[in-house]
Amino acid sequence: MGISLAIKLHSDGSDEDSYSYEMDGDLALEEAAPKLKPPPMYKVVMLNDDYTPMDFVVEALETFFSVTRERATQLMLQVHTQGKAICGVYTRDIAETKAAQVNQFAREHQHPLLCEIEADDSEDD
Repeated sequence: MGISLAIKLHSDGSDEDSYSYEMDGDLALEEAAPKLKPPPMYKVVMLNDDYTPMDFVVEALETFFSVTRERATQLMLQVHTQGKAICGVYTRDIAETKAAQVNQFAREHQHPLLCEIEADDSEDD
């Protein structure tokens, strides 16, 4: 990218400070490609407990993560057998909101079900 610009100032010889200028040259601008990094992603992790009914967990997964009943059942079984499962990966605000919604829904129904968020390290460049 080259920028060439010449400015010439002329005085008319009087004592007054009046100047004129002439621009001589070419001005070329190139559009810069934005160098934006994608936002960091976060996993919403559902944790196992010994009290929340399995059908309630399936309902929460279907409601808040828009998964099919089959996928919700798979996730519920993973939570039950492995202690936790990743419900989805989102930007931080969305992950925090989804985790809070599940936690509030569980409290409203007097279940100890808990979701939390973790940084998603799988997309390191």
